[in-house]
Amino acid sequence: MQKTAPLFTPVLIVGCVIILVSFAVRSAFGVFQIPIAEEFGWLRAEFSMAIAIQNLAWGIGQPFFGAIAERIGDRKAIFLGALLYAAGLILSSFAVTPEAHQMLEILVGFGIAGTGFGVILAVVGRASSDENRSMSLAIATAAGSGGQIFGPPLAEFMLTQMSWQAVFVIFAGLILSLLLLLPMMRAPKLASRSELEQSMGETLYRAFRDPSFTLIFLGFFSCGYQLGFITAHFPAFVTEMCGPIAAGSLLHGLGITTTSALGAVAISVIGLTNIGGALLAGYLGKTYSKKYLLASIYTGRTLVAAAFILTPITPASVLLFSAAMGALWLATIPLTSGLIAHIYGLRYMGTLYGIVFFSHQLGSFMGVWLGGRMYDAFGDYTMVWWIGVGVGAFSAIVHLPVKEDRGEAMQTA
Repeated sequence: MQKTAPLFTPVLIVGCVIILVSFAVRSAFGVFQIPIAEEFGWLRAEFSMAIAIQNLAWGIGQPFFGAIAERIGDRKAIFLGALLYAAGLILSSFAVTPEAHQMLEILVGFGIAGTGFGVILAVVGRASSDENRSMSLAIATAAGSGGQIFGPPLAEFMLTQMSWQAVFVIFAGLILSLLLLLPMMRAPKLASRSELEQSMGETLYRAFRDPSFTLIFLGFFSCGYQLGFITAHFPAFVTEMCGPIAAGSLLHGLGITTTSALGAVAISVIGLTNIGGALLAGYLGKTYSKKYLLASIYTGRTLVAAAFILTPITPASVLLFSAAMGALWLATIPLTSGLIAHIYGLRYMGTLYGIVFFSHQLGSFMGVWLGGRMYDAFGDYTMVWWIGVGVGAFSAIVHLPVKEDRGEAMQTA
């Protein structure tokens, strides 16, 4: 009688913890927008540019960390990423100019690349059985949302007790604590005979010639745009644009008495509902076409964002939007990474996903940067929201021609 491979392996559990902590810190940066800008008298675009550069550096670093993991070892890539992440946070706590923050966010971005989805999902994918891979990737993705649940509220609470500089140092300590878990991150080098015979250069050449790879690359842009803009600017947007929280309301009774606190909680709600969304996406990805699921997710995001911006901004609409967007938030990650593994194999999944993820981070850069720039120019975020609606619709359409069959895709290439 054949034993069923376990879903939860040490690699999956440790990978979830690393992603959870990494994303808890990363998702909290939007909470620092107003405190840092007010302390130094900066325009909103100044710290927005720092976060935008962080996202771009994350995207640039992702394929390199994927290649490092595949060439010299997963744990060494994660170790290097954690060191860079912590160094960027500690040095940022001493920065007093916009330019210093912006340059130091390059270190933070590279650190996220080494401790985030690109490296971890590749390790998890190799450590999972074929029947469990889709769910394993979904669980690891959901862990990122777990970090998003408590990261922003934790930062918001800590800012009421201490300076933002002290919070940065504490976050750096949390990142360094992840190094204690690295001995358990051991995954086999799973690959088919044909994959083992191919060099990285040959695999990249085939992927770059494949139109489906290009379509996946282009489609991931809007995911990054929407996530980057909302993570960096939504707390400030809610703080300034949302109607007041009524005394005696449920939110007021829970201690959420200011729109600033609501902005942090909204990011947590997105993370909470995304746990279910990511797990559902992974479950459905075992049975249904990943490209059609991705097209459906992007269509849903487009409709939710359009409906939100067309209605009055109230505490109720903020929470409804957060719950709906959260269900679609990182559901794209297990489907996109799983699609790449399905079409191109596991051997160089980290590098190929890292290249596709660069498009995601280009979108994040644009979402964060445009948010700050257009806020300073027009006094609100309206145009940035509508650009997000447009690129979301584009991503829904661009996934439809993707050829999911591996043999068909390789023949096309």
